[in-house]
Amino acid sequence: MAKLTLTQQQKLQTKLTPAQIQVVRMLELPSVELQQRVNEELMENPALEEGKDPEEQLQQVEEDNYNEEEEYVNPLQNDDFDYESYINDDEVPDYATRQHNYSADDDHDDIPVSGGTTFTEYLKSQVYLTKMTKPERHIAKWVLGNIDDDGYLRRTTEQLVDDYSFQEGEVIADEKMAEIVDQIKQFDPPGVAAYDLQECLITQLKQKPKTEDIANAIFILEVCFDNFTNKRFDRIMERLQVDEDTFRRAVNEITKLNQKPANAFTGNVIENRQTSIIPDFFVENRDGELVLTLNTGDIPELHVSRDYKDMLETYRDQKTPSKEHKEAARFIKSKLDAASWFIDAIRQRNETLQRTMQAIIEFQRDFFLEGDETFLRPMILQDIADRTGYDVSTISRVSNSKYVQTEFGIFPLKYFFSEAMTNAEGEEISNTEIKTIMKEAIDAEDKKDPLNDDRLAELLKTKGYPIARRTVAKYREQMGYPVARLRRNV
Repeated sequence: MAKLTLTQQQKLQTKLTPAQIQVVRMLELPSVELQQRVNEELMENPALEEGKDPEEQLQQVEEDNYNEEEEYVNPLQNDDFDYESYINDDEVPDYATRQHNYSADDDHDDIPVSGGTTFTEYLKSQVYLTKMTKPERHIAKWVLGNIDDDGYLRRTTEQLVDDYSFQEGEVIADEKMAEIVDQIKQFDPPGVAAYDLQECLITQLKQKPKTEDIANAIFILEVCFDNFTNKRFDRIMERLQVDEDTFRRAVNEITKLNQKPANAFTGNVIENRQTSIIPDFFVENRDGELVLTLNTGDIPELHVSRDYKDMLETYRDQKTPSKEHKEAARFIKSKLDAASWFIDAIRQRNETLQRTMQAIIEFQRDFFLEGDETFLRPMILQDIADRTGYDVSTISRVSNSKYVQTEFGIFPLKYFFSEAMTNAEGEEISNTEIKTIMKEAIDAEDKKDPLNDDRLAELLKTKGYPIARRTVAKYREQMGYPVARLRRNV
């Protein structure tokens, strides 16, 4: 029989508090989603109320009329109120250990009615058609939020697990995440959530009726993908041991596939996206002074319910509280804490966004004054982190999915970040300027004799931008242009 032993082990771990997790999530939300989040919290938490705090308004009136200031003691911060001794640990009710304090009988997983607004909503509606459990559906909907505009899930299982654990404060096994992702890949449209183009095309073919042409097409993509993308057709036919007609039929099956699954959605997704961008910031030029305004939209002022504070004080004054009173007091305190954390998270979010955007404006002042992209200075996340004192990860969250409206148009915040290059005069310039020149050259090239990377590098050199061919190749790939050979038209 194995001997049981007790050992002590010291570990250094970084664990976010619920309030800190709340702030991190708030930073990632654009203005529209924040408004939805506020409305949800107002419905879920009765201790959170809309409008100005009546108590503060009353105090202000009294100060104005009597020039007196009365001190109010918040029961949540009263040192005389020993909450832990009031309620013992062994009397913790069930609802204190459940998120949002829903009862076990509640089921909020109503199947949503599709309004034809976003591709993500269309995918989320399919989650309820699977045999996933409620926790699995929650994870699946989070995963769907990571699918890009083309319909790809360009994140590894390990990356998804790490991000989910950090954002949701819940650990999930790699195998469970992989299982959920595999189920998502069976959603409509075919090929959605693929990691890359090869997987996307193969997934679509495997969902088609099994024919000789489909089998050959799958073989081409699985075994000869590199030769296929580089148009080495003779090698493929030799490997496949088929004639030209058979090969052409297989290729025809491939060309009919959708390289961007999101485009297969028949709703007005793309149209709505393009016309419904709501900026998170407004920048106005007032006689050379750039004025920044944070878009708070229809988000109301919030305050903690005075009635709930009074109820907690009432329970505090009881010398011999019953078990029911203890449970009620714990419930009230949990709601008051949640309301206070939520209000503080919004305040911190707004302060962080305002401070970060102000730093970007100061850094790119010339652009905001003139609107000429050649005035954009090289700027990386670390530059703004140094100016604001925030961590680079915070700057990344602020700049993600946020937009700013200027007199020259609406721009995503990521537009202002770019690498530094040096021109022939030794001046630092943004790589955005170089990409603009490359785009103009490629769009105007002779498609029967397209410009390869060496010729593009030489062209840039004549314009005063001496950069290496490999750098040209990197920028070309970032802009989505294939190599010259694949841009050639017969």
